Amino acid sequence: MNLGLTRSGYRGATIEDAGAHNTQIVLRAIRAQGTLTKAELARQTGLAHPTVTNITRRLMERGLLRTAGMQRGGRGQPATRLVINAEGAHAIGLNVDRDHITMVLTDFAGTVKARLDSEVAFALPEQVRTFYRRNLDKLLAMAGVEAEAITGIGLALPDGLGVVDLPGMPGDYVQWSATNLEALFAEPLGKPIFIENDAAAAAIGEMQFGRGQREQSFFYILISYGLGGGLVVGGHYDRGADGRSGEIGFMGVPGEGGAVVPLQSIVSIAGLNRRLQQAGRAPFAQGEASAADAALQRVLDDWIEECARALVQPLVAVNLLINPGVVLVGGRLPMPLLERLTQRTNLMLRSGGRDAPAIAPVTPAALAEDASAVGAALLSFDDLALAD
Repeated sequence: MNLGLTRSGYRGATIEDAGAHNTQIVLRAIRAQGTLTKAELARQTGLAHPTVTNITRRLMERGLLRTAGMQRGGRGQPATRLVINAEGAHAIGLNVDRDHITMVLTDFAGTVKARLDSEVAFALPEQVRTFYRRNLDKLLAMAGVEAEAITGIGLALPDGLGVVDLPGMPGDYVQWSATNLEALFAEPLGKPIFIENDAAAAAIGEMQFGRGQREQSFFYILISYGLGGGLVVGGHYDRGADGRSGEIGFMGVPGEGGAVVPLQSIVSIAGLNRRLQQAGRAPFAQGEASAADAALQRVLDDWIEECARALVQPLVAVNLLINPGVVLVGGRLPMPLLERLTQRTNLMLRSGGRDAPAIAPVTPAALAEDASAVGAALLSFDDLALAD
């Protein structure tokens, strides 16, 4: 939805824009509360009762909402309670990054019913296509879902995947710049394909299924092989004038020796791998952060300290310019490591941001590890719910 100032001037919301917005907030309200009557929906969303009635009727006709008993005790006829119909739609979400491929199958309630991944460094397009096709039937069988029930396929990947030079990138990785992404996943399902930046997908997923159900405005930080960000304001994902809002990873910060480096060269899995390599350790692998490995914990402690210090001024700028309610951090880090990073960052912000009028707390995102893949799957749900 595009409201307000455009490149050509101001314009208002169209009827279609308003309808899409209203449908989204109705779904978000029901997801957040679990079950609501139409009267409760009207009170919570501020929408007129006839508007709520029209939206919920349309969603029920599409099988995306269902009734869940009656609410008794008031005057007049008992009110019907509405809930999300989890089995009303299913989608596949893929997250492709420079160190992994993750594929999930989710239902309309956002529950991950099946998940497969591969730790592979700088997978080329054909490798990703092969992974998808070889594992599709397995994913469907794990979830107990027929291929016909899939409404769409969402793909989340970093902008400039074959262009932005990060450590270890091979020369042929530039293939991604000329790849027809839709063609990679067109077969065998033949379903609609939706493509999104990985940080944007993670923020959208968090907005619909995670902390965004309670937080109307937040800044999302995605720690992947690089570093991305996403901005949600008033319950909407804000893309900015060129669709590149939230690009916190490119902000310059002091690095080793005082030289200015991109923040993502420190706060990223690539940055962690640099620390691990300096210590003679193997590169990061999901789940390999044993508390019993004291030498590894020292490396992680040093990296967390470096990350927290590097994040202070960029996050002060985010707070001054955007004033989010909370800063959510997700991505590929194990939750214990993510919690240590956010705790240390909060401590440093108390000092580094003491002159700012307001500093939002930094906390782990609810979806964390699979946020980009889940958010990608959500794209087809939005299209299904908002279609005429």
